[in-house]
Amino acid sequence: MGNLKLQTMGRHLRGTLIMPGDKSISHRAVMLGSIASGDTRIHNLLDSQDVNSTITAMSNLGVTFEHDGDDLIVHGKSLDTLTEPKQVLNMENSGTSARLLMGLLAKQPFTLTFRGDSSLSKRPFARVIKPLMAMGVSFVTKNDRLPVTKLATKSLKGISYELPVASAQVKSAIILAALQADETTTIIEPIPTRDHTERMLAAFGISIKRVDNRVIVAPQTNLIATNIQVPGDISSAAYWLIAALLVPDSDLTLKQVGVNPTRMGIINILKRMGGSFEFKAEQTIGEPIADIRVHSQTLRGTTVTATDVPTMIDEMPLIVLAATQAKGDTLITGASELHVKESDRIATVTTQLNKLGAHIEAKEDGFYVHGDTPLHVTTPTVVDSCGDHRVGMMLTIAALITAGDVSLARADAVNISYPKFFKDLDEVLS
Repeated sequence: MGNLKLQTMGRHLRGTLIMPGDKSISHRAVMLGSIASGDTRIHNLLDSQDVNSTITAMSNLGVTFEHDGDDLIVHGKSLDTLTEPKQVLNMENSGTSARLLMGLLAKQPFTLTFRGDSSLSKRPFARVIKPLMAMGVSFVTKNDRLPVTKLATKSLKGISYELPVASAQVKSAIILAALQADETTTIIEPIPTRDHTERMLAAFGISIKRVDNRVIVAPQTNLIATNIQVPGDISSAAYWLIAALLVPDSDLTLKQVGVNPTRMGIINILKRMGGSFEFKAEQTIGEPIADIRVHSQTLRGTTVTATDVPTMIDEMPLIVLAATQAKGDTLITGASELHVKESDRIATVTTQLNKLGAHIEAKEDGFYVHGDTPLHVTTPTVVDSCGDHRVGMMLTIAALITAGDVSLARADAVNISYPKFFKDLDEVLS
């Protein structure tokens, strides 16, 4: 598609939105349902390119899926009855699919090749490959990037592995492989990361132990099919949280949002910046959920460190945007992981927001953001998602507080995680 003309300042946001299903949880529901005994019904599964990559991969391995209204029914197969695919497993742009499936399929007795699109093929996979090789898996790859071929594997051994960088995807890949190992595996985390895999395994009847910063996984592959309610994605909700805070005279309610404590970094940082939120209808169905109401408020600058990053890495572009409007400056460190996302988000966020009049200095592991900077352009300006869905949506929110004519290049990138994003924006603009 061509450049998309964005709505700029002059309107406010009012109303209620139902958030799309959580992307991280949707991936895991499809994967675990695929290897569980019986039929798993998934409600509110995210319909996006990334999640469809996981569904397609499992279909190629012999798993069948059926749509029943808004639900997806997964007709599970045991791990030892998956069939050798006739083609490579195309992960498209989904790093979650690639990393978790490498763990889930680690013990398959046939060769598997994982490939991705041009963006995913630039991202490193050494963090997953290294521990899986220690467990006995052999890989063929060039520079630890896709395409990656996993050779036939007869057995896996348990290991004790300390994650060099806090990563829920790497932890999850090891957990999924460890379930199939001959002995217990211990994973040591430097900082606690999102625990969706552990929670969902519990729903399928599998118990994972945590002792302090250690995740202990005993061999067990007898997953039992269940019903999964996917909560609304807090990473998607984050765009509206920031929009309602920054756009004058706004008031939004976001329904049934997942509020897992390991994903609440965005809320915690915004509270530190002076934001307040109303939580209603709180309940727990495997994952905690709540309705969140937010209105326009004045924010102040803050400091974000490596301790904060694991619970909000996906929302970091939005924190940078919020910081441009806060009273005082904001320093963000410990976020070097942003270099290897769908784009180099440190470079991309800095370059694109500065086009709109922001004053952001890129650092090796983060940003220095000069606050209280009105966004404006004097001539028609094109900002670029750079093919990164989260950057594209953040820039759309930025345009709402920018004076001038702004368009977005490569706007279709938002389909990776939030296909209804622009439709939802139209619904709450007034």
